[in-house]
Amino acid sequence: MNIEEYQKKPLTEKISDEIIQYISDHNLEVGDRIPSEYELASMLQVGRGTVREAIRMLISRNILVIRRGAGTYIANKYGTADDPLGLAFMKDKHKLALDLLAIRFMIEPEIAALAAQNATPEETAELETLAAVMESLILEHKNHVFKDIEFHTKLALCSKNSVVSSLIPIISASVELFVDLTHRKLLEETIATHREVVQAVKTHNSIAAHDAMLLHLVYNRRDIQEMNFDQQP
Repeated sequence: MNIEEYQKKPLTEKISDEIIQYISDHNLEVGDRIPSEYELASMLQVGRGTVREAIRMLISRNILVIRRGAGTYIANKYGTADDPLGLAFMKDKHKLALDLLAIRFMIEPEIAALAAQNATPEETAELETLAAVMESLILEHKNHVFKDIEFHTKLALCSKNSVVSSLIPIISASVELFVDLTHRKLLEETIATHREVVQAVKTHNSIAAHDAMLLHLVYNRRDIQEMNFDQQP
């Protein structure tokens, strides 16, 4: 997420992000106590009411838990549907991006192949629409990440594999992290490979769908690896 997008966030969400960052920076683990509302308000330079709302938000996401009379602690199973694996707490985002891509290499080309075999005409039309909307956003230099996630989510559901839905958070996290790290590079490649995936699904060509998704992931991995190389001293 770039600075402009972050600034548009409500204050409560910003403070919840700051609390997560504090947990990560101080290597707090499950069962550890976080500072009190008063201490957090002082550190983050906001009112206690804002801190209280941010903590409630994190409690709803199973990241924090309140123990009456004792304070607020890291929950036993932090993370919810939007971050079930607790990826927000992993510090090395470049390594995380590559690790997520490695998992996607294992599963997503096969997901695309299954989608080509099993997608209904209605699902194919929806997939095509998502790709078109995403392409328009890219060409208008607007944030396309959410439509990108929708596209990959819909493709996964088209596979008709009952287990794949549990893997969608991994794909979604990878897409969002890649866009965030690369500042929306690979726009032409993204458009081209998504078009190829859609065409393969429309024609029920599972091999072409597999290969188009594989190429898409190769472009992603190359860009992340080049970023790591450029940042080395």
